[in-house]
Amino acid sequence: MTRSDLPALHTPFENPKFIFFTDFDGTITLQDSNDFMTDNIGFGGEKRRQGNKDVLGNKETFRESFRKMMDSVKTPYPECIDYLVKNIKLDPYFNEYFQWALKNKIPTVILSSGMEPVIRAILKNLVGPDHDKLDIISNHVEAREGKSIDQEGGWKIKYHDESDFGHDKSLTIRPYGNLPADQRPTLFYAGDGVSDLSAARETDLLFAKKGHDLIKYCVTENIPFTVFEDWSSILDSVKKIVAGEKTVQDAAQEGDELYKKGEVGL
Repeated sequence: MTRSDLPALHTPFENPKFIFFTDFDGTITLQDSNDFMTDNIGFGGEKRRQGNKDVLGNKETFRESFRKMMDSVKTPYPECIDYLVKNIKLDPYFNEYFQWALKNKIPTVILSSGMEPVIRAILKNLVGPDHDKLDIISNHVEAREGKSIDQEGGWKIKYHDESDFGHDKSLTIRPYGNLPADQRPTLFYAGDGVSDLSAARETDLLFAKKGHDLIKYCVTENIPFTVFEDWSSILDSVKKIVAGEKTVQDAAQEGDELYKKGEVGL
């Protein structure tokens, strides 16, 4: 893979020194839009939470669990989008981070197990005109055979790749990490849950959301991480790293220290 195959090296900025990859649902947003749909117009929160436990316990792949969640939602897809745009809220500090990142020429790339039409509609509503400067790599949606997506039970998720995740986020991040040292940007990732397990080892600094499943995985697998509660803490850390006041190595030790003190919300 050549540099020209890596879009975040060229859009919206040429040769950035830092790239921020991030999950969308429950990380940029306060609620996970797929969980919200499943809990309220799908098979409910109890079955969904059991599915997450099964994924963490290696009893089921994320791909299988997530398809069951989405298949339980029968509402026509355009109505799903409207429902989520009305109900999903942005992390109150994400826009502050994003405007700072744009000024400092740091691309932000969304890697999501959700579906692009939902993500783009929510971002357009909550981020405004600059939403198109956020690259989105995600799953999609397609019609079931003999139906259209605007019919009851007419849509299904179309996965990004053939992996057990449906969207293996490491496949996007790893080529950036494998660049020669003199060309390689510093890589960040922020996430919260089981859809982020494939990305957890791939960047220089992993931000894992306080009180969520990604922290359990990092502790079990001995993966360095730091903890965030919202994007104000992410912005604070990234500002210090960009200014040379803190190293990614120092930041990556903080999560384990907080875990040992019982301060990660678990």
